[in-house]
Amino acid sequence: MRRTLIAIVGFWILASSISHGAEGQVGLIHVDGAIGPATASYIQRAIQVSTDRADACLIIQLDTPGGLLDSTKDIVQSFYAAKVPTVVYVAPEGANAGSAGCFITIAADIAAMAPNTSIGAAHPVSIGGGGVTGGEEKPDEVMKEKLANYASSWIESIAQKRGRNVEWARASVIESASITAEKALEMNVIDLIAKDVADLLVQMDGRVVNEQAMRTAGAEVVEIPMIARERVFQLLWRPEVMFILMLVAIYGILGELSNPGAIIPGVAGAIALILVLYMSAILPVNIAGFAFIGLAIVLFIVDVFAPTHGVLTVGGIISFALGVLMLFNTGVPGFKLSLAYIIPGVLLTSAFFIFVVGKGLRAQFLPVRVGRETLIGKITRAEEAIDSQKGRVFIEGEYWNALSDVPIEAGQPVEIVAVQRLTLKVKPKH
Repeated sequence: MRRTLIAIVGFWILASSISHGAEGQVGLIHVDGAIGPATASYIQRAIQVSTDRADACLIIQLDTPGGLLDSTKDIVQSFYAAKVPTVVYVAPEGANAGSAGCFITIAADIAAMAPNTSIGAAHPVSIGGGGVTGGEEKPDEVMKEKLANYASSWIESIAQKRGRNVEWARASVIESASITAEKALEMNVIDLIAKDVADLLVQMDGRVVNEQAMRTAGAEVVEIPMIARERVFQLLWRPEVMFILMLVAIYGILGELSNPGAIIPGVAGAIALILVLYMSAILPVNIAGFAFIGLAIVLFIVDVFAPTHGVLTVGGIISFALGVLMLFNTGVPGFKLSLAYIIPGVLLTSAFFIFVVGKGLRAQFLPVRVGRETLIGKITRAEEAIDSQKGRVFIEGEYWNALSDVPIEAGQPVEIVAVQRLTLKVKPKH
């Protein structure tokens, strides 16, 4: 009897400890700014960490203007496959789940918002650079309609799967509808409004997700920070970083061409160029912008050799400025290039081509000014008779052996036509 009682008590303690591990802790991550590949990777890893720790749920505190459609799809698919309940909490006050954030919020097991926040305006405008949601790149009408139909169907399926307002979800895409947290709760777009994470935990307690009641009241909140790799990629997937790398690639490669043998500029430029090409496949870039920048580089270089008196340089500056302005899809939230980068970049690049590359390339085509080659073309007098076998001249403070195919008398003017080791080849100067 005693052994049976001990076994029951031990089993109860073990079950309680397992239950406490599942209910006594929740994971928390913060997603601020544009949605991109780094964001998707971070959320996917956080879901796995929360699953491995047997957290009661994973809370994604969200504040985003939008982002890339491909990354949004990855996040939604991660939510669907997650074994731990996912909670998207749009916070703090004043935060926004715009564009891609609307898809992500509706796709969560539990959608929550802080007071005085907003959600919506999920109309997609482009599929360039992996796809984006939000903004105005103005693709052709057929593609625009196809993309809008796809996005509206997708968000309808998300809302239907989570039991949320399908009509409003569709309107957020087709009509760019946007509403406050209070209105979203009233229209069944979200599940609850919480003033902070502690309030959110209390309100979620007892809710059934995946046929299991959540136990979150009083749970310990454990943040899951970004790892170093995610922080690096989060930093890299920015228009500002890509723009700077593009300038490094231009300066490095052309600096190496104008000053052969420097090596370091060429290596740095090549690495930066590879990174730019890789990032251009992910970020929402405009091919026309790249074309204008390429044209600017050509105009800068041609003007070094063409007698245009700077006309091509002016054209290059204008072309480069237009290219930078058009380079990124400026309508995509979170992927805009500030004028604080554009103006200094244009001025610096113009100065670089005018004063560095221009002078370097011109210097390579100047006549030699030092060494034996400088003797060619100079005039002197024969110190003694010169023929094809022997002779001598005095020039620049030195006596030189000299040869000539035509006999030359001593004292006759001669012109140096070649330098052959220590012997000058000369001809009569009439």
